[in-house]
Amino acid sequence: MFPIGDDNSDLVITPYVNYAFIALNVLVFVFLQGLGGNEWFNGAFSLIPKEVTEGVDLAGMYDVKSSAGKVLGSISHADSPLPVYFNFLTSMFMHGDFMHLGGNMLFLWIFGDNIENLIGHIRFAVFFLICGFAAAVAQVVMGPDSIIPMVGASGAISGVLGGYVLLFPNRKVRALLFRFYTTIPAWMALGFWIGMQLFLGYFNTSEGGGVAYAAHIGGFAAGLVLIKLFALGKKPRRYEQ
Repeated sequence: MFPIGDDNSDLVITPYVNYAFIALNVLVFVFLQGLGGNEWFNGAFSLIPKEVTEGVDLAGMYDVKSSAGKVLGSISHADSPLPVYFNFLTSMFMHGDFMHLGGNMLFLWIFGDNIENLIGHIRFAVFFLICGFAAAVAQVVMGPDSIIPMVGASGAISGVLGGYVLLFPNRKVRALLFRFYTTIPAWMALGFWIGMQLFLGYFNTSEGGGVAYAAHIGGFAAGLVLIKLFALGKKPRRYEQ
């Protein structure tokens, strides 16, 4: 099931912050990451759990090993010109490849504008960043000794999804279900999504990198917990009335 749109008939503000986040992610990937090929930038500004937990800046080639000690491959890290903790922020706007970027930006385009419409520009920006930070912390906690770089806006976007399903559970979402076009309520579309993250995260045995399921789950949980706080004092827009 793949969401492709939702009901935006209640939008009364232009979601400038959501657009800015999308533009920033694209610009970073194209110009700073060199379409993913700038090894120094990728190595210097991605989030490495081991750097965070030990307070060190890894540089050079490192072997990636399984829990049994088997070498799975090697990975290059680079010195960061800023403290490693700053990478909580920078990694949030980096992506591994075009598919990673495209999928994340599509979800942010669909669901971010509705949150910003309700809580406003500044609150949405802060909400997004906090959810991204919480997602990264969840991933670090699950693998504190990992030297696998963590990049992507999906943790912060997961927080947007958590907030969306709590605020707009019955909002109609357009989706592709296998080869069929359908319209379903948000609780079903996003409930399916987080269910898949929990299922795949539980059975994930990859030790050489891949999808950061802990970050997705942590970001979604942060969105659920925080969205009501960020929505305090905000009246529902036309759609809800």
